[in-house]
Amino acid sequence: MYPAELIKPMREDLTNQGFKELHTSEAVEEALNQPGTTLMVVNSVCGCAAANARPGANMSIQNSKKPDHLVTVFAGVDKEAVETARNHMVPFPPSSPAIALFKDGELVHMLERHHIEGRSAEIIADNLKNAYNEYC
Repeated sequence: MYPAELIKPMREDLTNQGFKELHTSEAVEEALNQPGTTLMVVNSVCGCAAANARPGANMSIQNSKKPDHLVTVFAGVDKEAVETARNHMVPFPPSSPAIALFKDGELVHMLERHHIEGRSAEIIADNLKNAYNEYC
């Protein structure tokens, strides 16, 4: 478990842009059972989350089409919530950071760590915008 003061700015990178934090399994289930589209970011303390995943996710929601709901869980902190979220991301293996788009509770687009690491935030945002244009 990471100290709260360490991860606070990492959480705020997303919550300040309108992402809702999910801390429990029940909250994840509720979020993913909403009608419409839901973007879920599996946040992380790693460098590629800071440099690529969070900025890319934030840039992506500046698109004309965007998900109805924005949510996030934090790997290494919200263990129960992350495990439940990852169960909804099968067949993809656990990955953090990760970004998943759900439509009516079904996974329709996934970015795993290997899609994020080494790619710019702009490339990640463009990838997500393309998914929004198709599914949102």
